[in-house]
Amino acid sequence: MNSNRPVLAALVSAGLIGTAVTTPTSAAPKAVDTGALAAAGNSTLTVAVPMKLRDMSQIDSLLQAIYTPGDPQFHHFLSKQEFARRFGPSDATVAMLTRHFQSQGLAVVRAGTGELKVTGNVAAIQNAFGVQLHSYEVPATASTLSYRYHAPLGQPQLAAEISAAVHGVLGLDSRPRFKSQAVRASKPPVHGASSRSQVSPQVGSGPVNPYEQLTVADFTQIYNVTPLYQSGFKGEQRTVGIVTLAAFTPSDAFKYWDSVGLKTDPGRIKEIQIDGGSGPASDASGSCETTLDVEQSGGIAPAAKIVVYEAPNSDQGWLDAFAAAVDDNVADTLSTSWSTWEFFESSDDSKDSSVTNPVNGRQTTMQNALNDVLIQAALQGQSTFAASGDSGAYASQFHLDIASNTLTVEFPAAEPLITAAGGTTLPRALFEEFPDEAAWGMAYFFEFPFGTGGGVSSYFPRPLYQLGIPGMLNTEPGQIQISFIRGTDGRSTPGIRIPLPANFPGRNVPDLSLNSDPGTGYTVFYTSDVGGFEVFTGFGGTSFASPQLSAVTSLLDQALGRRLGLLNFSLYDLARHNRAYGGAAPPLRDITLGDNWHYTAQTGYDQATGLGVPNVANLLEALKHW
Repeated sequence: MNSNRPVLAALVSAGLIGTAVTTPTSAAPKAVDTGALAAAGNSTLTVAVPMKLRDMSQIDSLLQAIYTPGDPQFHHFLSKQEFARRFGPSDATVAMLTRHFQSQGLAVVRAGTGELKVTGNVAAIQNAFGVQLHSYEVPATASTLSYRYHAPLGQPQLAAEISAAVHGVLGLDSRPRFKSQAVRASKPPVHGASSRSQVSPQVGSGPVNPYEQLTVADFTQIYNVTPLYQSGFKGEQRTVGIVTLAAFTPSDAFKYWDSVGLKTDPGRIKEIQIDGGSGPASDASGSCETTLDVEQSGGIAPAAKIVVYEAPNSDQGWLDAFAAAVDDNVADTLSTSWSTWEFFESSDDSKDSSVTNPVNGRQTTMQNALNDVLIQAALQGQSTFAASGDSGAYASQFHLDIASNTLTVEFPAAEPLITAAGGTTLPRALFEEFPDEAAWGMAYFFEFPFGTGGGVSSYFPRPLYQLGIPGMLNTEPGQIQISFIRGTDGRSTPGIRIPLPANFPGRNVPDLSLNSDPGTGYTVFYTSDVGGFEVFTGFGGTSFASPQLSAVTSLLDQALGRRLGLLNFSLYDLARHNRAYGGAAPPLRDITLGDNWHYTAQTGYDQATGLGVPNVANLLEALKHW
């Protein structure tokens, strides 16, 4: 138990953390319905229809075989073409769906392995899916800009003849859903030394100073990456991919790499705009997130190529970006630092989906559609990573703008076929809360506790690789989430009431962790659309851990001469066979200090830091024998 507890008690007594279920603080302003979406003239709308995969039982068997050492199919990954032939929608299914939508006066284009893009005027789209689309405007607040979106008044309807072949429809609701997991310390900590050279980070322990000015060079020392560089492994012939929802300024990354002495290929970055991209780089859109993702992944793997898949911040944009990155099959490793809480499709009046969630009876098109995309990635050998979040064990509070003690986790980190990246804090010179690396769970902001995301999914069942691992938990009883909506009179009223299942054997997150505390955080080179170029310090969040793990895995891929694919199978296999922490060169270092405001770090797996943190050079040696 760490020193956050008195702070948490103070927040509870102040009414900022709910003592029962949830307590509204600065609830999100209610969207204003401005009327029917314009249907006149040549106005058109394109929506995505994700199609279901075939032969799920064979997929499950193949996944197990490909990730089981000793199996004849171990690491015999599929090409994109092989995956599509064996498990993608059949030609007959695609033809049937195409005929159906064309009969509704819509144009149909196949977008990759598992998705159709359906385009038509607003009236035809409304008729095809049985909805009325309205425009909405969300007023500005002190910390956010106003924005507009469209959404259906009711539940989309799919014709009976096509409902079994598709997951639903995305794009009828265009509201921004996902948030960056980058955090900046509200007050820069007092430096314990006057210059960087006075205290150097150590592998696995030792004080860090200055607190919030770390770079990728420090990362390589702390997590023992340097031996890979010395052996010539810097990411050559490898590609790291980034899925993001905001544009960035590429020159920022090159300035950052130059500042730490890295010689990089000036043509290494490729930007791919999905669904038209997200617009110009800006502070409000989250461009700093994309910038740090590129700087971190490209700095840790300095010879790797980088592909940035940039999409609008919407359900459709998010899925389309992931689908494009996986269908391209160019990126060996792929990360995202954007997320939402796992029941986001149940948190408002929008029902832009068609697959019922068995937990609460609502709809989960996105979760199911993305799961199919991640199946393809795992079978192709792509390693995928997602930030586990920065709201401790209470993911929904960050996304619903409420203070809550309801235990919730982030999406897509809760997806079983992605590696969830958690966060730690490093020991600090002079101000030493912990003698060694610990779970990140600090109060930098007074509204909510911030810290590494972690807990138990209420939707995704426990995956095979987590079975038999000590420390796994089920969901706790009495978890009920209430969203609050602020009316035009400024008063907050309860919105959707979402009961979460008790004792559900869900997927546990995170899987692996890295330093994410802004108090022991990183430098970011960033061009603001408001203040221009600046070198920022004190940045943290699991936003860093996700691209860092992606880059580290690309180095491991190069050293092994092959893709590793989904890292979770090998990590938990090491733990299962008592090879994670013991011996002369343990590949993982257990984190047993600190907590994330609910779950306490302890010996072995825990919901604050997962399996711990990697010693990268040792992990490479362990994987040679896996």
